[in-house]
Amino acid sequence: MGHFKKSLMNRIFVPGLRFGFFFHERNIFPCWKKVHFRMAVEELQSIIKRCQILEEHDFKEEDFGLFQLAGQRCIEDGHVDQLLEIIQDEKNKTVIKSMGWNLVGPVVRCLLRNGEEDERKDCLLVFDLLVKLCNPKELLLGLLELIEEPSGKQISQTILLLLQPLQTVIQKLPNKVYSVGLALSTLWSQLSLLPVPYSKEQIQTDDYGLCQCCKALTEFMRPFVKEATDNKENKENEKLKDELLKFCCKCLKCPLLTAQFLEQSEEVGKDPFWSFASEIIGFLSEIGHPVPQIILNHGRKKRTWGCLELEEEEDRQLADSVASLTYLVFVQGIGIDQLPMVLSPLHLLQLNMEHIEVLLQRTEQSVFSKGLELLENSLLRLEDNSLLHRYLEIKSFLAVPQGLVKVMTLCPVETLRKKGLALLQLYIDKLDSQGKHTLFRCLLNTSNHSGVEGFVIQNIKNQIDASFKKTSNKWFAGPQLISLLDLVLLLPEGAETDLLQNSDRIMASLNLLRYLVIKDNENDNQTGLWTELGKIENNFLKPLHIGLNMSKAHYEAEIKNSQRNSQAASTCKGVCSVTVGGEEIPAMPPEMQLKVLHSALFTFDLIESVLARVEELIEIKTKSTSEENVGIK
Repeated sequence: MGHFKKSLMNRIFVPGLRFGFFFHERNIFPCWKKVHFRMAVEELQSIIKRCQILEEHDFKEEDFGLFQLAGQRCIEDGHVDQLLEIIQDEKNKTVIKSMGWNLVGPVVRCLLRNGEEDERKDCLLVFDLLVKLCNPKELLLGLLELIEEPSGKQISQTILLLLQPLQTVIQKLPNKVYSVGLALSTLWSQLSLLPVPYSKEQIQTDDYGLCQCCKALTEFMRPFVKEATDNKENKENEKLKDELLKFCCKCLKCPLLTAQFLEQSEEVGKDPFWSFASEIIGFLSEIGHPVPQIILNHGRKKRTWGCLELEEEEDRQLADSVASLTYLVFVQGIGIDQLPMVLSPLHLLQLNMEHIEVLLQRTEQSVFSKGLELLENSLLRLEDNSLLHRYLEIKSFLAVPQGLVKVMTLCPVETLRKKGLALLQLYIDKLDSQGKHTLFRCLLNTSNHSGVEGFVIQNIKNQIDASFKKTSNKWFAGPQLISLLDLVLLLPEGAETDLLQNSDRIMASLNLLRYLVIKDNENDNQTGLWTELGKIENNFLKPLHIGLNMSKAHYEAEIKNSQRNSQAASTCKGVCSVTVGGEEIPAMPPEMQLKVLHSALFTFDLIESVLARVEELIEIKTKSTSEENVGIK
C-alpha cells in the first residue's frame, strides 16, 4: 500500500481534473489552452488520429494530457454519445487501450452526479468499454484512487459503483496476491470511516450505505476465495489466502465488533450484519481457518494463523477480532455447529473469559454490551457453586468481575448498569465457597465504590447465613471469616472518613454486624466475632461515633448558614453555594440546598440509630453470657 501512496504523490494533478497524473507540469498549460481553442470532440479525434500511426512506446506525455483533457471536455459538454462512438471504433482500439484509462475518473464522476438518464446510460457503456479495453494495471491504480477520494455518503456510492469493475480488472492481472491485498486494504480503510447503524430503523434506512457495501463486498471476495482454494498446491494461492484472512479479521473488528444485531426472533435474513458475519465466517472456513481452529487455539503457543503478519499482531489488533468472532459464534450462533459437542461448560467459559475481558475493557456501549451478553451466555451453562476457586488464578477470571464493576458504576445507561449488577451476582453464585471468599476480598480492595462494597458485604452476610442454616462453611466462619470482617468492619480513614460518601458501605457493615451479634452466641462463637469484638470497637464503632458527631455538627452549622443567608439569595439571582467537607455543593436555589443538607442529616440519623441498636445488642449478649457463666459456677 505504501508503494501505491508513493506513486500517487509523484503524479501531477490538473485543476478540475482530480483523476489526472499523466504529464509534467510544464506541459499542463499549453495542453489546456489547445483544448479551449478547439472543439473537444474534434481535438480528441485529432489526437487519436495522430497517435494511430505511432507505436505505443512512442506516445508522449503531452499526448496523454491532451487526450484526457479533450475527453473530459466531451463529457462536460454533453457529448458522451460521441465519445462512446470514438471508443467503439475498432481503429482506435490500440490508442484507447493505452490512453483510455485516463478517462475513467471523469466518467465515474459523471455517473456519481446522477445526471440525465440517456447521458448516464452512455457513461455506463463508456465505463464498461474502458474496463474491457484498457491496461488493467493502470486501471487498478486509477480505480483504487477513485475509491480513496470521497468522504461521507459518497464513500458507499463510489464503492458500490466500482466494486464490480474492480473485480473484473483484478481478474485480468497475473499477480492477484498484490492486487487483491491492495484492493481489500483500500476498501476496508474507506468502509471503516462509515458510521455503523445501531437501531433497527437505522439499519433499514442505511443512510451511509454500509449495509449495502457489506453485502457487495462478499460478492467481490467470492471469486478470489474460490481461486485461493481451488489449487491447494499453489504457493501463490497460499499468499492469496493470507490476504483474504487479513481482510476477514479486519471485518470482524470493523464493522462487526460495533454492529448491533437484530433480535434473533426476527428473520435472520433481514439482518445485513448477521448475513455479512455469516459470510465472513464461511470464508474463514474455506481458506483453512474454521471456527474451532481459531477459538480453541487462540492464545496458545502453537501457531494459530500460519500468516506471519497476523502472528505478530495476535496480542494487539487481533484481540478485538477474535473477541468479535467468539461473540458471533456463542451469542449469535453463527458457526457454532462447527464446535465439538464434547466441550464442557467450564472449558467453554475458560475459552471465552479472555474475550469477555477484551470486550468489557472497551468504552463503546455497542462493544461492552457484547461482553455482557457473552458472559451471560457462558455463565448460564454452569451449575451454581461449580466454578472452582483455582480458576481465579487466571487473570481474566478476576479482571472480568472488575470490568463488571466499571459497567455498574460508570455506564450512563441504567439497563446496562442493572445488567452488570445481575451478572456480577450470577458470577458469584457460580463460584465455589473459596472462590467467593477470594473474589469478595478482591472487590473490597479494588472497587473503591461504596455501593459496590455494600453489595459485596450483603453477599458475605448471605454466605454466613447459608453456613448457619446448612453445613458449616469454613470460608465463612472462624479465621477465614475474620479475614473478611477485618476489611468490612472498619472506616477507611478512621473518624475522618466521609460518612455520606461511604453511607452504603457503612449501613451494610452495621447490618452485617447486627446479624452476627444476633445469630452467633458468645459461648458458641462460630464466626469468631466475639474474639475480635475489642478490635471491631476500636477500628469501627468508636471512630464511627466520632465521625457521626463531627459530620452532624458540620451539616447542622451549614443548615443554619444557609437559612441565615437565604435573604441574600435574591442578590445572586436566587442561587448560592454551600461548602461541605471541603467541597462546594454545585450552585442551586437555597430551598434545594436545604433539602440536600437535611437529607444528609437524615442519613446520619439512620446510621446512628442502627449503630445504637448494634451496641445495645452487644451489651445484652455480653451481659447474658456473663450471667450464664456465673450461674454455671
